[in-house]
Amino acid sequence: MPNYRRILAAIDLSDEADAVLERAAGMAALHDADLHLLHVVEPLSLAYGGDIPMDFSEVQQQLQQQAESALGKFAQRLNIPKNQCHLLTGRPDAQIHELCESLDADLIIVGSHGRKGLALLLGSTANGVLHGAECDVLAVRVGRED
Repeated sequence: MPNYRRILAAIDLSDEADAVLERAAGMAALHDADLHLLHVVEPLSLAYGGDIPMDFSEVQQQLQQQAESALGKFAQRLNIPKNQCHLLTGRPDAQIHELCESLDADLIIVGSHGRKGLALLLGSTANGVLHGAECDVLAVRVGRED
């Protein structure tokens, strides 16, 4: 089993992020690895395809501030230093790959809903991360009802 040195946990800041963080913290402790947290805020222009002729800059700024606050709370709970917390803007899979490369991370941990059918064909962040990563990827199943 490889000894991971630097782990990147990409979270969506929902309640489901707890499962991803729990697994990431466990893996980091097991391997005595540095744990980095990442959240990517998607630009509203991507979500709406530029079809709505409105200025979303104020709303986008509010989203950034809310994400920064939430990411800080997750990091504080796990005692992760600020310099190991990353808040980026863009397409999540692309930003995860870029940060992974710049950190020289050897494991990415993401949440996966295990979608099937049309959602699987259209892809997901976890799927995009898996297929573009140059390191190991651990997809933590989230959103299951036991």
